[in-house]
Amino acid sequence: MHQQAAVITGGATRLGRHFAEALADAGFDIALHVNRSRDEAEAVASGIRAKGRVCEIFHCDFLSENLNEELGNLIQAAKQRFPGLNLLLNSASAYEPAPIAKTELAMLETQFRVNVFTPLLLTRHFANVVNEGQVINIIDNKVAYHQYPYAAYLLSKKSLAEMTRMAALEFAPRIRINGLAPGVVLPASQRTSDYVQWRIDGIPLKQQGTPAHLVQALNYLLENPFVAGQILFVDGGESINLEGRHSENYRY
Repeated sequence: MHQQAAVITGGATRLGRHFAEALADAGFDIALHVNRSRDEAEAVASGIRAKGRVCEIFHCDFLSENLNEELGNLIQAAKQRFPGLNLLLNSASAYEPAPIAKTELAMLETQFRVNVFTPLLLTRHFANVVNEGQVINIIDNKVAYHQYPYAAYLLSKKSLAEMTRMAALEFAPRIRINGLAPGVVLPASQRTSDYVQWRIDGIPLKQQGTPAHLVQALNYLLENPFVAGQILFVDGGESINLEGRHSENYRY
């Protein structure tokens, strides 16, 4: 029996870092993907090694012209270094806001290459080298909405959600595939406290989430062998807050 291991994309920063550290705590060795955040990746790897786990850093640019080949090489290299590879966690994400009226082709290509094409192709390559395993895609609770000011980003994440369900059917029972959709957990640094409070006001549980909430959800997906093709929303109920307009809330 080989030591279990995980490939984590975007594992050097933000939520990806928390997932990488949590998986190390859960007993996984870590193949940590990085593109530009090399210094951050070294810090994460050092912390994981301090936990007694093995962590190796693998570089890959998801905007490469030879994307499919490079993703295949990434998985092959991770499998060679970690023969017990049995988890792919797609956490890397590209984000740029713009409505459809201001969305250029280059933006569409970037958002879809990082947020859909890469997880899909990585899943394909992962399935080719492992006998059994899991894939977990990090999505976004915004997929419950039609927020056109984030058109390219949100369309790519909606596509990732559908790909998650489709792939869960294709690769079952050998590979179990699910998604995790975070809500307000780590707002971007430019968000003001007033903005964050405004978002919290729209959350039924009236609180901001924490990385620990997402780690609990991650562990649930990892540990429950009867869950497949699901998108687990961890957002305090924000994504179901869709009452809409009706006669009883109409004010004459």
